[in-house]
Amino acid sequence: MTLAIGIDIGGTGIKGAVVDVASGELVTERVKVPTPEGGEPDDIVAAVVGMIGGFGGRADGLPVGVCFPAIVRAGRTMSAANVSKSWIGLEAEHLFEAALHRDIFFVNDADAAGIAEAHYGAARDVRGLVIMTTLGTGIGSAFLYNGVLVPNTELGHLEIDGADAESRASNAAREREGLDWAQWAERLQRFYSTVEFLFSPALFVVGGGVSKAHDDFLPLLRLTTPIIPAVLRNNAGTLGAAALAADPSGFATGGD
Repeated sequence: MTLAIGIDIGGTGIKGAVVDVASGELVTERVKVPTPEGGEPDDIVAAVVGMIGGFGGRADGLPVGVCFPAIVRAGRTMSAANVSKSWIGLEAEHLFEAALHRDIFFVNDADAAGIAEAHYGAARDVRGLVIMTTLGTGIGSAFLYNGVLVPNTELGHLEIDGADAESRASNAAREREGLDWAQWAERLQRFYSTVEFLFSPALFVVGGGVSKAHDDFLPLLRLTTPIIPAVLRNNAGTLGAAALAADPSGFATGGD
């Protein structure tokens, strides 16, 4: 059994657990606390320190992976989604390391979810390029080539028909405009057809909360590439962050 801690930071909640990265199973209960109001860096770091402290002696000496809703370049957060703008340009990895008194692995949240699906979920043992997309407030994405993450793709910001793809094809757009499944599938078709043409993946994996209703929209899509729902759902970020902390070789450009 190889253990690591996975922490998944979101705009409304922070989730974490100790993970057996060999099997992809949680060895503690998954803990969830509210993201501090305003999403300021020091407050979020303090919440993570408190969460890890709550694991007690089981957390001693374990590698820690943290995933976060931002573009992450060399440990620095280059954007901020649903958290304080103070994160933009911040050396976030160093901030967490100083507070936790250990090295950590810091990664984008969609990328962590992609790693989890490649190691333990819907894309396990798939060769070639797997593209995971998360359909939510926006459209997150992760590229995995033979199980190795190529970080910081932003397919939601592809310009399609003169607009960011996520402005028309995200689940938030479906809800905002009151689209039925067939109407939304037309927009998803345009998005996935464009991505398929550009990258010729071996597999699409679709995550996000709406993936629970995959039978209502995925069968309406006509693609050459197989497209399937993610399976790890709320645990994906935690599992992926822990897996990368335990074995950073799954990250194409290294952990720093």
